[in-house]
Amino acid sequence: MIKNEIKLTAKDGKLIHVHCWQPDHISENPIVVQIAHGMAEHGGMYHEFAEFLVKNNFIVYANDHRGHGVTVKKEDTYGYFADKDGWNLVLDDLNIVSNYILDKYPKVKLFLLGHSMGSFLARRFVQCYDVNLSGLILSGTGWKQGALGDLGIAIAKTQSKVKGDKSLSFLLNRFSFGNYNKKFTPTQTASDWLSRDDEKVKEYIKDQHCGFVFTAKGYYDMLGGIKELHKKEELIRTPKNLPIYIFSGDLDPVGKEGRGVKKVYNAYKYIGCNDVSLKLYPEGRHEMLNEINRYEVFEDVLNWINSKK
Repeated sequence: MIKNEIKLTAKDGKLIHVHCWQPDHISENPIVVQIAHGMAEHGGMYHEFAEFLVKNNFIVYANDHRGHGVTVKKEDTYGYFADKDGWNLVLDDLNIVSNYILDKYPKVKLFLLGHSMGSFLARRFVQCYDVNLSGLILSGTGWKQGALGDLGIAIAKTQSKVKGDKSLSFLLNRFSFGNYNKKFTPTQTASDWLSRDDEKVKEYIKDQHCGFVFTAKGYYDMLGGIKELHKKEELIRTPKNLPIYIFSGDLDPVGKEGRGVKKVYNAYKYIGCNDVSLKLYPEGRHEMLNEINRYEVFEDVLNWINSKK
């Protein structure tokens, strides 16, 4: 296996850090999985899953979103996308990575996998960009927050005005993640809601690029982007022939213990998507790719991709 790291230039000139895992020998018709990671983590956290895919002759790309991972420079702020139009810039960064892959491998079959915040980005991505994807994979996704989401947007907007766009929103951090963790009391850490695997939770906590608090503007951009993608006129822009695979733990608070995940599945069926699959894992928490039964999850993802070749 070969592990590379590259830099791609975003349309506003920012350098986007990209992780790449690939087998020693690449076929003429490669399969590539592009990963859109979640909030307050980075692409490098998917190393174990990527190594599994590489052993099965796949190539994996995962960029660190702006405001995350190695994409963040000294002058940048964690949890801050951009001064203006941040959510759409993150989407455009994903498009730049996709186009890089399609240019590099003309005969590629490209699958986009989004986890958590990355799942919302991936869902919006297929609404907005005409990219030749062979499938969309959604991990740890959920439905719109409704009134709670609107409240979060209002709080973020007010904090930006009073304290500045780059001020850390500890209030919204407690409002979201604090409530997530309460469901798993008694807890050992503030991140127990992520996985039942203590070692994976420790890995997350120890990683300097994980677990940071988002800025007010970061929350405003993200919550606004999630609200937008759920509008009926936006949902129907999803390509109807795009194969979609959704998986989640049935105790994942982001997916409302499966209820929100089922709403996503039903919404795709309702608008006419003709190839949508859903799997909920009993007792699973938010990060099924880091759960105690992750190799079962890996195999399920692999089998689904292979069925779409």
